[in-house]
Amino acid sequence: MTIYVDAVVDWGSERCRGLPSTRWCHMVSDTSLDELHAMAARIGMRREWFQNSPGHPHYDLTPRRRLAALAAGAIEADRATIIGAWRRLRARNTLIDHG
Repeated sequence: MTIYVDAVVDWGSERCRGLPSTRWCHMVSDTSLDELHAMAARIGMRREWFQNSPGHPHYDLTPRRRLAALAAGAIEADRATIIGAWRRLRARNTLIDHG
């Protein structure tokens, strides 16, 4: 299982209007969504917080949850690594769906 988290970014009050925080990062998997959901559950995330965006499924993590994910075994990643993880997950799912 490989779960990655990128750096916390302040997305600004205009983009995050009405949200309790404007600072978060992404948590992604390059192997399976089941593993991503399992990690999310371990760090206290709710399944309904999952962002099932086409091509880039992820959870948004606050700085505190990011630290919890790292303590639970997630790996710090830069943007290129996160994008690569999404590509590997898509390729894997395509092989499973059509293979």
